[in-house]
Amino acid sequence: MTETLRQLATLLRTRDELDARIAALTGRSARPGDVGEFIAAQVFDIELADTAVQAGYDGVFRSGPLAGKTVNVKTYGDAFTGIDISPHPCGFYLVLSGPPRPPGAVRHHQWRISAAYLFDARVLLDTLTSRGVKIGVATSLRRADVEAVQVFPLAGPGAPLRLTPEQTALLSEFA
Repeated sequence: MTETLRQLATLLRTRDELDARIAALTGRSARPGDVGEFIAAQVFDIELADTAVQAGYDGVFRSGPLAGKTVNVKTYGDAFTGIDISPHPCGFYLVLSGPPRPPGAVRHHQWRISAAYLFDARVLLDTLTSRGVKIGVATSLRRADVEAVQVFPLAGPGAPLRLTPEQTALLSEFA
C-alpha cells in the first residue's frame, strides 16, 4: 500500500504541473469547465465574463447570427447524462461533450470534445416544462432533444447555428 501511495503522490504532482501550464495558457483554472469556456470563447467568438462565477451565463457571442446573445458553456464527459440548468436567465446553453462512457467503465473521462450542442434556452425550458421535467442539476434530456441541436461534428435539424469549416477544424483538435 505504501508504494501505491507514493506512485499516486508522484502522479498528482505531475498533474499539478500540467494544470499549472494549462492555467498559464488559458488565464483560467485547469478545471474542465474553465477549459471548456476558454475553448468555446476561441471557437465561437464569445467574450467571457470577467469572473468565472457570474450567475446565469459565461459570456456573450461577439459576432455571427447570435451576436449579443448570452451563453452558458457546459463541459461534460457525456452530455447524455443530463445538463445543469441554472435558474438565472441566459440565451443559449453551449454543451461540449466527450464520448459516451461504456457501461461499467472506470470513472475516468478522457478530455475530449466528441460533440457540441447549442440549445436555445427558452425553447429548451419550454419543452422540458411541458413534459413536467424537473429543472436544475443534471436535468434529464431525451436523446432526440440533444441530437436535434447538435452543431459538431455534424449539424442537427434544429441547430441554431451552422459551424464554419474553421470552427469544425478547431473543435476537431480536441476530438
